[in-house]
Amino acid sequence: MADLLQLEDFKPHVGKVFRFKGTRFAIPLDRIITTDNPPLPGAKRRPFILIFRAPKEREYMPDGIYECEVESGPTYQMYVNPVQTTEPEWQESEMKYKARGD
Repeated sequence: MADLLQLEDFKPHVGKVFRFKGTRFAIPLDRIITTDNPPLPGAKRRPFILIFRAPKEREYMPDGIYECEVESGPTYQMYVNPVQTTEPEWQESEMKYKARGD
């Protein structure tokens, strides 16, 4: 069994492009959302969310488990899903994807 992915695994990759195996998508990791609170009792890590930012297109990457190859880096397997948002910081021409680590 693979090691449980941690927030620290992704910090060096903010701004880098992730290629999603089996798709044509290559999307940069925009930021990581986390909390300063300690992990919940019984949890093996602090929860975090990876936010990817891509141009909005007619076709989007469906949710699912993907092998994600980091530009000049390792490959991770994670569940990724597209997110519809009305957050003002996101332009109408952009698409948001997230991957959770909780």
